[in-house]
Amino acid sequence: MFVKVCGVRTPGDVAAAVEAGADAIGFVLTESARRLDPAEARELAAAVPPEILTVAVTAGVPAAEAGRLALAAGVRALQLHGDYPREAFDELAGLPLRLLRATALTPGTDLAVGAYGEEFLLLDAPVAGSGARWDLSLLDGHRPTGPWLLAGGLTPDNVAAAVAAAEPWGVDVSSGVESSRGVKDHARIHAFVAAARSAEQPARH
Repeated sequence: MFVKVCGVRTPGDVAAAVEAGADAIGFVLTESARRLDPAEARELAAAVPPEILTVAVTAGVPAAEAGRLALAAGVRALQLHGDYPREAFDELAGLPLRLLRATALTPGTDLAVGAYGEEFLLLDAPVAGSGARWDLSLLDGHRPTGPWLLAGGLTPDNVAAAVAAAEPWGVDVSSGVESSRGVKDHARIHAFVAAARSAEQPARH
């Protein structure tokens, strides 16, 4: 089970995610309660061991700006979050960044991982970072193919059940491991990773 801890903001957050065994750590670089500037993200990313994927998360900015922010942050991957068209991913294809396509599930969502040239697909609640859950039964008969991450309202208490219901390749958490909006609870990070792994899904990177 691939586990991404997103929206980290402090050295302690990074250390907790690393110690818990996260596979990826996300830094939000656009408008959010968890926003960092690229220089802050670069400093934090430098402390992440190379086997853990560092991800810049962007929303609501043009693809070129998202790419610039990710490169300035010194991360290895870029997550375009929201209603980005295929052309946005084409624009980023030449950069030395692994790409994640993050979106809410709608009737028009292409569920084939790689459909836009991305390496990973992330399915989230309609309002990203809100902590809201969404109806996982919408995936019945329409699960993605390939490496995809489930997000949206996941917590240490419900992630194992969500994994059993949705059968994702991985999971992503942000608000579900916070004590207040934008403030990570390190004990909850550890509990989340352990609970996700207890579901014993076979997928890893």
